[in-house]
Amino acid sequence: MSVRRVRYYLYLKDVLWLSLTAFGGPQVFLAMVLDLMVKKRGYIKEGELWELNALCLILPGPTSTQTISAIGYRIGGPNLAYLSLLVWILPATIMMIGAAFLIVFLQENTPGALSFAKFIQPMAIGFIIYAARTTIFKMVKTTEASILMMFSTFISFFYNSPFIFPLMLIAGGVTTSLKYRNQPKLEGDKSLVISWANFYLWGGILVFAATLGAITKNQSILLFENFYRNGSLIFGGGQILIPYLFTEFVEFKKFLTSEEFLTGYAIAQGMPGPTFSFSSYVGALSMREFGIVGLLTGGFVAAAGIFLPGTFLIFFVIRFWDQLKKYRPVRAALEGINAVSCGMLIAAAFLLFEPLEANAFNILAIIGTFLLLQFTKLSSPLIIAVGVVAGVLYNLVF
Repeated sequence: MSVRRVRYYLYLKDVLWLSLTAFGGPQVFLAMVLDLMVKKRGYIKEGELWELNALCLILPGPTSTQTISAIGYRIGGPNLAYLSLLVWILPATIMMIGAAFLIVFLQENTPGALSFAKFIQPMAIGFIIYAARTTIFKMVKTTEASILMMFSTFISFFYNSPFIFPLMLIAGGVTTSLKYRNQPKLEGDKSLVISWANFYLWGGILVFAATLGAITKNQSILLFENFYRNGSLIFGGGQILIPYLFTEFVEFKKFLTSEEFLTGYAIAQGMPGPTFSFSSYVGALSMREFGIVGLLTGGFVAAAGIFLPGTFLIFFVIRFWDQLKKYRPVRAALEGINAVSCGMLIAAAFLLFEPLEANAFNILAIIGTFLLLQFTKLSSPLIIAVGVVAGVLYNLVF
């Protein structure tokens, strides 16, 4: 076996290790990548890692997945990148499909099946509020961004159609791009040399899936298009995914109940790997009427739909990013896109709370989860595990 193949094999083994141990969200993920892939293995330099992560943050799609794919691309080109994508997402995808199977089994065989989730449903909202707080402090730093965030919150709450979200993102980006003169000038050649192959691939699949779904009305194809479209539009990481999925699959299409959605999101907080794997849970339950085959198909179709567009886009942009980032309007637009994303996240917390009873129990569970995340070093999986155990004990006693 050549030295190159050994290096590729070792890289994939490290990706698998991360997929099984990276609990705690993007910050923990980055720290683990820095330690394992930069300091220990030397796949890339530290500066390259921050550069790649910054690039992934400004593209739609799952940031951690794009970062893993981009590192694989730098090491071994497209083939290794696609393999690393598969290795990274597969464990979490299987676990979340398993969670969907568990929910269906309990509902079919046990009265009050989701009683174990009595605590973790409001706790899920605590996680969203904590994510919103963390995201806002990082992304909203100007008066204009604050105003955009407030407008986005209002519109997302009162007009929460899945079709309104992309329009708000575009409007936010255009609004702040007009302030491009506030951005520092970057020296160097700004000429762009663009290879359009991956962009055409991304757009072609989007159009093809939408057209085929409209013609055939096949639910698995329609499901793929739904997730592929969402994966093409979501800026700001996994937490921003929640308002999209809740609006489209709970309120708009009613494939899941709010109770099922919150339970699945809470379970996802206790899983390693990419947060976007929650989509597999939603996809599986969206096709439960077709039995075991439907659950499996829905889960894997959702995973393919949500993860592929971000991968195509990172492969497209990474080739000319060094030139593109020198354009001030491009950098200025990010402020508005991020502010709108934060507004969507705030609205999501309110929308998810609406179906719950506004009683002291739920409010205390939300506040308690937020305080644990904010002021202690307890990991998300441990907090969720405590919530599940508390729910089981409560059900046994009462």
